[in-house]
This record gives sequence, C-alpha cells and structure tokens, in this order.
Amino acid sequence: MSDSRVLGKVAYVTGAGQGIGKAIAERLAKDGFAVSCADFNIDAANQVADGINKNGGKAIAVKVDVSDRDQVFNTVKETVEKLGGLDVVVNNAGIGPSTPIEEITPEIYRKVFDINVGGTLWGIQAAVAAFKKLGHGGKIINASSQAGQVGNPDLAVYGGTKFAIRGITQTAARDLAHLGITVNAYCPGIVKTPMMMGIAKEVADAAGKPFEWGLNQFAQNITLKRLSEPEDVAACVSYLAGPDSDYMTGQALIIDGGMVFN
Repeated sequence: MSDSRVLGKVAYVTGAGQGIGKAIAERLAKDGFAVSCADFNIDAANQVADGINKNGGKAIAVKVDVSDRDQVFNTVKETVEKLGGLDVVVNNAGIGPSTPIEEITPEIYRKVFDINVGGTLWGIQAAVAAFKKLGHGGKIINASSQAGQVGNPDLAVYGGTKFAIRGITQTAARDLAHLGITVNAYCPGIVKTPMMMGIAKEVADAAGKPFEWGLNQFAQNITLKRLSEPEDVAACVSYLAGPDSDYMTGQALIIDGGMVFN
C-alpha cells in the first residue's frame, strides 16, 4: 500500500537489476515513489522497470557503471529530467568476490573499491548536485554490510569497502546536514541473492568443500536461523527512504537476523 507522504517523490536505485537492488526498487515503487532503476545490465533493469510499470507504479531504466563518475552524474541528471525530480538516492550497487589474503591482486582490489566505494562517493556527489539544483534536501542511502561491522573470513577486500562506506556515511551526514540532506546506510547479513550465492561457492571451492558448507560458514551464527530474503532488506531501506526516518542521519542499520549486536 502506497504512502501518501511519498507520492510524487523520486528515487534513484543502483544495482536495481537483481537481488537486493531489485527488491528495493520494487518496494519503493510500492510505497509510492517513481523509481529510476539503474544497473550495468540494462536488460535486467528494463525488466524490473517494466514489472513496476505493469503493476501500476512508475519507473524507468538507466544503464550505469557506478565506478564511472560521469556515468553516475549523467544517469542522475537523466532521472531528474525523465521523472521530474529527485528525493532519494540509494547507492546499492556492489560486488563481493572472495579474496583470501594471499590471493588479493591489485586488479581485484582496484575493481572492488572502484565499484563499491567509488560508486558510493560518486552517487553521493551526484545526489548533492541534483538536490542543490532542485532547491531542496533529500535522502542518501548507502549499502554497507554485516561484513562492514565485523571481519568475515576471505572477504578482506569486500569487507574493507563496506567498512569504508560506513565511514563515508558518517562523514557525509555531518558535511551535508546543513543542506537538509540525511545520509544513512543499511547493513544486510546473508541474503538470498546471486552475489551471495557466488561468494558462498567461492569460499567453499577455496576450502575444497561443498557449496552447503560455504553457505553455512555465513549462516551458522544467525540468531533467527534463516537466511534473509531481499525483501527483508528492502523493508529497512523503505524506512530510511520515507519520512519516518527524518530525524536519523549518519547511522548504519543492521538488518542481518541477529548476527552482529551493537
């Protein structure tokens, strides 16, 4: 059911073609936002946008490589032009390869940081530029992780990016508050997404173990004893995108089924 308080508002979501990003785009559309589904895989983004439009929502698809600053700025500008405004930017896109310490290469390091951290920085910058031009504040929501709260085995590079995003979120919250912009993050745990399944497989393969063993390395300490659905995370982002979180900034909400307790 849509929220009358967000009707007419516009959200830009990166990585919206699959997994958590897809669930976020669909949830925000259900809430009443017009949604720009941004993804490197434009076919996947188009499918999500088409599904939203067929279900009575409003969405467009835009192709973006979030590691490319110009592309992020251009797609945010395109979003404003096509949807008539911008109120929420969700920097969700990311990659998470397994990176045992001794196997980290400069290429892997650079790629993961360029996409995860660079994509977040460029998304924040593009959001601020758009909000200023539109003459109002807004909400910036970044994807951190349970792996940005505690170190996870074989995820030094991915975890490093997610710790970095938490720090960037705190700094941006302080720097942008005077503009009426809040900046928060969400920290998913083990979510049933293609990326997570890939991580579990890589961890299992590296140890010479079956896939279920790899999955269990992440799932064994979940208090609620179940893996997260993408919709669980999208519900958290819905709160951060809506007016009920107006007095929250600089926070990283952990939505992991009880893996990390702060």
